[in-house]
Amino acid sequence: MNTLHEKIYQSSNFLFGVEMVSIRGSMGGKKALKARALAKELSDYSAIDWVSITDNAGGNPQMAPHALGKPLLYAGKEVVIHMSCKDLNRNGLESQAWFLNSEGFNNILAITGDYPVAGNEGVAKPVFDIDSIGLISLLNKMNKGYDIILPGNKNEIQRLKKTEFLIGAVTTNYKFYEGELIPQYLKLQKKVECGAHYIINQVGFDSQKMHELKLYMDRHNMNHIPLFGNVFLLNRIAARIFHSNRIPGVVVSPALFDLCQKQGESEDKGKAFFYEFAAKQIAIYRGLGYRGAYLGGVSNLSAIQKIMEIAETFSNDDWKQFVEEIKFSREGEFFYYEKDPVTGIVNSSSINKKSNITKSKHKSITYRFSKWIHHAMFEPDSAIANWGSKMCKNAKDPKRGPKLLRIFEQLSKVTLYDCKDCGDCSLPEITYLCPESQCAKNQRNGPCGGTREGRCEVDGFGDCIWLRAFERLKHDGNEHQLLNHVPVIQNHELRRTSAWANHWLGHDHASKKVSASQVETVEQSTNKFE
Repeated sequence: MNTLHEKIYQSSNFLFGVEMVSIRGSMGGKKALKARALAKELSDYSAIDWVSITDNAGGNPQMAPHALGKPLLYAGKEVVIHMSCKDLNRNGLESQAWFLNSEGFNNILAITGDYPVAGNEGVAKPVFDIDSIGLISLLNKMNKGYDIILPGNKNEIQRLKKTEFLIGAVTTNYKFYEGELIPQYLKLQKKVECGAHYIINQVGFDSQKMHELKLYMDRHNMNHIPLFGNVFLLNRIAARIFHSNRIPGVVVSPALFDLCQKQGESEDKGKAFFYEFAAKQIAIYRGLGYRGAYLGGVSNLSAIQKIMEIAETFSNDDWKQFVEEIKFSREGEFFYYEKDPVTGIVNSSSINKKSNITKSKHKSITYRFSKWIHHAMFEPDSAIANWGSKMCKNAKDPKRGPKLLRIFEQLSKVTLYDCKDCGDCSLPEITYLCPESQCAKNQRNGPCGGTREGRCEVDGFGDCIWLRAFERLKHDGNEHQLLNHVPVIQNHELRRTSAWANHWLGHDHASKKVSASQVETVEQSTNKFE
């Protein structure tokens, strides 16, 4: 049997993956028995190249994905294990990754994860110690092998054995506002830079955005990265759930919702229509040059077979007609590329300059003041930076700095930014919006995929801070620099210490990055003369 890596990179076949949603309960439960029966059927069905198993999908507690994955793996089927960041910190994720590697699970889909919505005795506390980019970076580091200092002996270093993870990532471009869409594309590029080997797009039902994603990747040096199209088998109930925004990041437009409800009233409850609709999406992805299709929303093998059989009946050019049929964007939705007035699809030679931004977040006096004061206080070798470094270095506790300065820092940052005193500050990287107090998932490497027309998926958090940051930078003409700081891994050892002192003394992530960049530049300059 070929590995998934070999199938993706060494074959020319259009590949198929199927998503299995894990269940709540033990392997002996009724739902587990049904899931195991489907797993057995999938393991015997050679037309499916891999099976993907979710990790507490939708924020609900469920069986660990490797439990359902073991029978598949032992039967010779390639298995992709979802790994999300909502329930485990970086140590827990690394521990899980070593376990999966030891058990023979070498395919991981790295995701940030949905905010918890249920659990024993109420909603669980989310973790989000790192995000999808932090997880991709960790897995990539494990693939390269790295040194660790053994506990209790700082002089003894152990080289960890390299793993062989095939690292997948997810992206979504089914976003309404420009300030939602562009940050998703920028984050996609960072996921690739940090080690993602292939990409799966989020559930969506608009051929124009399907086309645009492929074009964006091809034209931004990502054409070597395999892209898989998400095909979700709709039904009337699923359409209602998606349309009501109950699943973060998944959109069913009013026009598509009405169509699904109408088809659902037919004698077969729309089954024939929905099978054909999914098959047409497969044809579109194949025609656009995607590497394969990722089937979700399917609970039995017969549905999968029917969809694939219908897809095989289409001729090579039928997908062009389906592109016209499956255009379910929302009125006023932003596209990165302009639409061709003749073909009606996106035109890769013309970038859309008509923004649909409706709010002027950049006019904030706090933002303008913050830019000025940050430049004055933290510009390398500035008078204040040199003074601050000297004062903190000579303080009783250098990480907290002089007591009066520490009090002033806390009062000013709490007042202006609702600072949570993390000690490893990302304010200047997110246009002086605090990810700890204003982002439900503490996202420091770009937005998650859960926004709904600019709003955070979690009630009470309002507009996404990354949309607000994009709009501020766009006013300055620097919107494409939004994620230049990525990747950021927050150091929790610095919590409750002075972010000012940590920056002046070179302890925070920002100053360490500058040092690493300088070292890299010196090494590159030296290599030129070798």
